Amino acid sequence: MLDVGKWPVFALLPPEELRLICQACVFGSAGNEAIYATVNDEVFALGTNCSGCLGLGDTQSTIEPRRLDILCGKKIVSLSYGTGPHVVIATADGEVFAWGHNGYSQLGNTTTTHGLTPTQVSTNLLDKKVMKVACGSHHTIARTMDGEVYAWGYNNSGQVGSGSTANQPTPRRVSSCLQNKVVVDIACGQLCSMAVLDNGETYGWGYNCNGQLGLGNNGNQQTPCRITALQGINVVQIECGYAHTLALTDEGFLYAWGANSYGQLGTGNKSNQAVPLLVTMEKERLVEVAACHTSHTSAAKTQNGQVLMWGQCRGQAVASPHLTHFTSTDDVFACFATPAVTWHLLTVDADDYLTVAQSLKKEFDSPGISDLKFLVDGKQIHVHKALLKIRCEHFRALLNETDEESIEIHQFSYLVYRAFLEYLYTDTINLPPEDAIGLLDLATFYRETRLKRLCQETIKRGISEENAITLLSAAVLYEAQDLEDFCFKFCINHLTAVTQTQAFADMGHDLLKSFISKASHYGAFRS
Repeated sequence: MLDVGKWPVFALLPPEELRLICQACVFGSAGNEAIYATVNDEVFALGTNCSGCLGLGDTQSTIEPRRLDILCGKKIVSLSYGTGPHVVIATADGEVFAWGHNGYSQLGNTTTTHGLTPTQVSTNLLDKKVMKVACGSHHTIARTMDGEVYAWGYNNSGQVGSGSTANQPTPRRVSSCLQNKVVVDIACGQLCSMAVLDNGETYGWGYNCNGQLGLGNNGNQQTPCRITALQGINVVQIECGYAHTLALTDEGFLYAWGANSYGQLGTGNKSNQAVPLLVTMEKERLVEVAACHTSHTSAAKTQNGQVLMWGQCRGQAVASPHLTHFTSTDDVFACFATPAVTWHLLTVDADDYLTVAQSLKKEFDSPGISDLKFLVDGKQIHVHKALLKIRCEHFRALLNETDEESIEIHQFSYLVYRAFLEYLYTDTINLPPEDAIGLLDLATFYRETRLKRLCQETIKRGISEENAITLLSAAVLYEAQDLEDFCFKFCINHLTAVTQTQAFADMGHDLLKSFISKASHYGAFRS
């Protein structure tokens, strides 16, 4: 179940309806509008409906959810909104739909007439599969599966990237410096646009009077410009606030630049920064950063699950990252941002929603009603045979052949085996990245596909120049292709440092030969 309880707009929904929500977005000048999808892939809207932004075919407000028939069954993968507001979504099929405020052609349909119902954005996008959309105040950008960027709408500061300041009535490909490059992430501030390439380079264009493009000056840019101050730094996530920008690197560091009147850069002062500045996080590796173009609030989540916030927080200016008790960056925006909107589309995976993990979590390793215990490294772990049979093919076969009430395990450590059994109860893994390799070994041995995927994601969050080769070797050994590709790309992006590590010196002959061959095809040794 997706927890939307912190947003007042959902307060009147009955519990049985709340339990069905798997995606949600709260937006609008006062956080009074919302669109959500259920596990049945039905889409509903409620709220004040300014400019027809709910897509219901009229401008009437509604305190009760109304069904958006045209979007039911479409499977939303990305959603963003402007300040008009206008709303844009991308579906699982790569289609783009837009509706709401259209005073600057931000719906991409050649007109300036507000759109009261979701309408497909077709010009130049019909043969493209759009993976992500992002909205500024009155402009829209979209990233395709091929790594192209298209933009349309308000362009007074060059935020569409067309080389002029004329509004763009239909989607137009952003080329210039992005030509023949692959974009993997996009974001919009109020009047600017940002893009990250597959090699970690970052580009910005549009309004720049607060230095939010990170170019070292305050001049607007009508075409994408590379942020040269981030040379050699590989950005993996980019987010924009109203007039500031946050960038997360592949090593878990945070860089910030732009407006800072509320301390939203987290630098300990309120001085604007025209170039990216490393934000001190007391050696905590970050896995997520959060900002929204409607506010001056910033947030981040650490590898250990801690959530920090700074910037404008309920009227206060918090100039340095402040540790909270929250478990999600979403909670920061629900409780402290002005307006209280979602900074991205809230989503819970369908397989997470359907699991019995929440109700069983408290019974894990509880000796009271367990009927089986594992002995690992001299320690006991209490479990339930029925659940293990249901959740794991290995245990189904094993426990059908034995009536033992105690089973001793020698192949895996206590830490790894406990994490595995806990996963069967919770659908999550509770291990630091450095210990997840052992769990990846277990997942491969037991043929636990989902666990193997979760292990790979956990291991990725702990990659560094020192351990990249070790992780690459493990990925190859356990046939974890996604992790192997990730580690290889990291090694290429940090080639000089990685090749000077002891792990590289100790690399096996076959793996070294394969690495050099693959790296040469990647162009790593070009002079």
